[in-house]
Amino acid sequence: MLFKSQTISSSISYLKFDFDSFLNPKFTFQIKPISSLKVIWRKDQKLDQAIENDKRYKLCARVVKEVLNEPGQAIPLRYLDKRRERLRLNVKVKTFINNNPGLFDTYYDRIRPKSERVPFLRPSDKLRNFLEEEKRIYSENEELVVSKLCKLLMMSRYKVISVDKLVHVKREFGLPNDFLVSLVPKYSNYFRLTGSPGEGQSFLELVEWNPEFAKSVIEQRAEEESRLTGIRVRPNFNYKLPAGFFLRKEMREWVRDWLELDYISPYEDVSHLDQASREMEKRMVGVFHELLSLSLFKRVPAPILGKFTDDYRFSNAFSSVFTRHSGIFYMSLKGGIKTAVLREAYKDDQLIDKDPLLETKDKFVELLEEGWQERAELLRLRREQVKKDMEMMAMRNEGLNDLSCDEEL
Repeated sequence: MLFKSQTISSSISYLKFDFDSFLNPKFTFQIKPISSLKVIWRKDQKLDQAIENDKRYKLCARVVKEVLNEPGQAIPLRYLDKRRERLRLNVKVKTFINNNPGLFDTYYDRIRPKSERVPFLRPSDKLRNFLEEEKRIYSENEELVVSKLCKLLMMSRYKVISVDKLVHVKREFGLPNDFLVSLVPKYSNYFRLTGSPGEGQSFLELVEWNPEFAKSVIEQRAEEESRLTGIRVRPNFNYKLPAGFFLRKEMREWVRDWLELDYISPYEDVSHLDQASREMEKRMVGVFHELLSLSLFKRVPAPILGKFTDDYRFSNAFSSVFTRHSGIFYMSLKGGIKTAVLREAYKDDQLIDKDPLLETKDKFVELLEEGWQERAELLRLRREQVKKDMEMMAMRNEGLNDLSCDEEL
């Protein structure tokens, strides 16, 4: 069975709708509250599989990041073993290294003077070559990275975000590890850093508003369709329910009416809007759509999005949006982590339009696969050697038995 269903009550009683008719150039309709309606959550195996496909890659990336963040990019093996739970590593580090050869070199050194030598890990030459390739890819796509960072600030309430938050989500959006050093000073016309990172609270502030960056993916798509057809296309969400997913009549009507509300750009000033208004619901969905579109994999764990509740004026019950608008998003529960996925970005379990920065992932996967192939070949040779040794032992035993029989005769 493709989908497993679970009923989740998604209350949006916080939305205080005006029940007077809301006029549209073509439609007259009423927005209905759905505090009494139930939205069905259904497991989407294909989108869950998309997350599963990257599980091993992300685990390896986490371990590599942990080692690279150490002083001198080296760490005692036993120290890394103590961090297994935080890294979500369910095997010992030594086993992980054996299973993923090519990532690290092992050498012996002292943790303290006069202490015994213990095994250390450091990046292998192959991993260092990858890191150089990663720098090249970031350099070639620097304008894209700058636009992403600008957009994250432009959508925020005060055009300023805590540095700690941005550092925490840098991998989700494809920001380089050293973006505070390599990009922020270089593009001082866009960014201003206040405070001292690592020495207290610090913030990244937007200096200049670039109108070209203030167009959402949805607005760009509508402009492109208008250009191709010669007909003005109204910006709106692509709403498509997966096969086997059905909405009750009341919910279908609510979604239809909600989609007829004017699209509100995530870059538009909404300080005049009531947090509980229907327009803010539309705007919040627009912000989530844009954030997921800016992310590398077009999906982001809900807890990470939750860090920006104040910055982007999300409601406290923001995660219910992903279930309520199931034709736009999918809320995966894979691995015990709630992950918001942008449906339109995927065909089955594959991304449709890959972010150019995902070339770094492709290069890293090539490195991993090369190591896996080497390990598989080594294991094959070992098996063959064991088989030959067993055959030689059998022949030797057979020869001893024959000799024993001759002596008895």
